[in-house]
Amino acid sequence: MAKELKARSEMDPKYQWHLDHIYATEEDYERAFEEVRQEIETLKGYQGKVAQDPKAPIVANDRLSCKLDRMAAYAYMHKDEDGSDPVRQARAARLDSLLVKAQSAGAFLDPELLSLPEEQLRSLAQDPDFADYSEMLRRLILQKPHTLPAEQEQLLAAAGEVLGTPHDVFSMFNNVDLPLPVIRDEEGSDVQLTHGNFGPFLRSANRDVRKAAFEGMHQTFRKFAATMTAAYAGAVKGAVFMAQAHHYDSARQASLAPLEIPESVYDSLLDAVDGALPALAEYLKIRKEKLGVEELHLYDLYVPIIGDYEMKMSYEEAFELVCEGLAPLGEEYIAKLREGFNGGWIDVYENKAKRSGAYSWGCYGVHPYVLLNHSDDLGGAMTLAHELGHSMHTYYSNLNQPYVKSNYSLFVAEVASTCNEVLLMRHLMKKHRDDPKAAAFLCNQLLEEFRTTVFRQTMFAAFEKESHAMYERGEALTDEALSSMYYALNQKYYGAACTVDQVVDSEWMRIPHFYTNFYVYQYATGFSAAVAIATRILNEGEAAVRDYKKFLSAGCSVPPIEALRYAGVDMEKPDTVKNALQVFADTVEELKKLLK
Repeated sequence: MAKELKARSEMDPKYQWHLDHIYATEEDYERAFEEVRQEIETLKGYQGKVAQDPKAPIVANDRLSCKLDRMAAYAYMHKDEDGSDPVRQARAARLDSLLVKAQSAGAFLDPELLSLPEEQLRSLAQDPDFADYSEMLRRLILQKPHTLPAEQEQLLAAAGEVLGTPHDVFSMFNNVDLPLPVIRDEEGSDVQLTHGNFGPFLRSANRDVRKAAFEGMHQTFRKFAATMTAAYAGAVKGAVFMAQAHHYDSARQASLAPLEIPESVYDSLLDAVDGALPALAEYLKIRKEKLGVEELHLYDLYVPIIGDYEMKMSYEEAFELVCEGLAPLGEEYIAKLREGFNGGWIDVYENKAKRSGAYSWGCYGVHPYVLLNHSDDLGGAMTLAHELGHSMHTYYSNLNQPYVKSNYSLFVAEVASTCNEVLLMRHLMKKHRDDPKAAAFLCNQLLEEFRTTVFRQTMFAAFEKESHAMYERGEALTDEALSSMYYALNQKYYGAACTVDQVVDSEWMRIPHFYTNFYVYQYATGFSAAVAIATRILNEGEAAVRDYKKFLSAGCSVPPIEALRYAGVDMEKPDTVKNALQVFADTVEELKKLLK
């Protein structure tokens, strides 16, 4: 009989986060809801009057946004605990509508501000009594060519809920309705395939188990190809529509330009990774030889190739290991991690209808939170380190910046998380350097981090670039077109050493990040930056840590590329990515030596 997940109510509260730190009671949340409704009406009252007193509506909009962020964290994280609960669904749906009303109510602000003389805006940005808003105003001036008249911005804001439908469809299908099959585990027992056990099954030493999991996941999505294609095509069309409405040349430019990221950074990443594909093929050849298979399949890419060695550990042991690995960041950093571990920041284990994957979420004025679907192995420890990196980035940013400057950009969002992973892996490699088997195992793990975070995410970035370009060229986004293109990318990346199974052509259908336009490339750039930062911390010690914390504390007080320069990294130089890929190539050679 298949093992079933526990309901949320059956889980040990010890391993659940405490959302009552956001609102102590439901009544408090409802009071906040009513307060925000009133503040939306107050904000509307400034329409047509911004020129009289620009500061007042800016402050009112900022205060409203801060309250909505807090409400969103509470409502959506409650839903993520159990997406099948109609009460949680209804709370999130009500908030969706409120958010759209708020966006519509404030849509006049930017156009009216931009109708002011630029000299007045620059003077306002330089006003020492209004310093909290200096960066917001500077970015606003940069966006002047892409801001529409107030009535049109209001109309687009009102369409936000509709444009978010593709993401909502994917989320509900993926987290609640997806009918994954029952497969046989290592002991021959029937087990329900879930998002939580999919990763461990792919790492199983039993090839039949990982094949069954791989095929079970992708064949299930293939059955719903029409629905998934419609959902993703809707997301692409929405992104292109908004880009064109705001006078951008492309959806990609619309995503990168507001962050002041040159499109050359994206293209340089694709080019650098293309140049490193021979090193990836060398690694895959080692994997094929070590596994002793005639053909290396895609479902063979995640199992450790040091087959008789593993690192099993409990959640508590994983946390202690993370603290050991991150010790170079200082006592203050570790003390805050322990506060989170003991203080209800983290929701640890999978339960029925819980959101898949892992994330960190924070709202200003409250500590960050971490959602996990923890597995008791090294992968679980690395995920914990990763999400705690996000949380500490949020903690330092919120601590050192006013709300309006606290929300760091997507471009740097993956740097702190990945830096934690790199530091933890370097710690483990040093700790086990005298054990050849452990050293080889850890080399394999580091290579997998590169493969999944740099190579795989860059492949996703190539897919996303081309899928949007297809629609912008007037081509139809059909299942056949998208799946063929995705299959060709897998052939390019893995075909030199691997049999590319046809079933992978539907994998794009299950990638949630494709519903956040042009996000995935930042995993690869973030990893490259993180390798550089971690190396500097380990080599230079306290001075590098100070610089790194300056980066963590910057929020959006400066452009993201400038924030990274605080930590000693320049992403406009191609060498940052190339140097990281050289570490990959060097580790491949090290693994060869260890296996000899």
